[in-house]
Amino acid sequence: MDFQIVSFIASGILVIIGLYGVFFVDNILKKIIALEIMGSGINLVLITIGYNGGTIPIKLPNVPVEVFAKKSAYPLTQALVLTNIVIEASMLAVMLGVSIILYKKYKTLKSSVILKED
Repeated sequence: MDFQIVSFIASGILVIIGLYGVFFVDNILKKIIALEIMGSGINLVLITIGYNGGTIPIKLPNVPVEVFAKKSAYPLTQALVLTNIVIEASMLAVMLGVSIILYKKYKTLKSSVILKED
């Protein structure tokens, strides 16, 4: 089977697992982990889109431009994934900070208890 097809299938599975965790799990920390799994699936999709079986996207002096354009990987997706990793790390810090505050206030991390109206 082709490498890109396997990567797309794996990323789809990761996104589905993440969506299941976000919608059907009651614990807030598990929801945060599910969001991170979903983000990893999206990163895998982006990397798979930019992969074409070629070399690294660095132009060497002895390689003609036409050969470089056909055989190098697409660098924009790599930049998007690096940016996404930085954004996910900062979002993770904020989400964990909010979950600490929620735990201190409600003494639980169950979203059904926290969202229960008084």
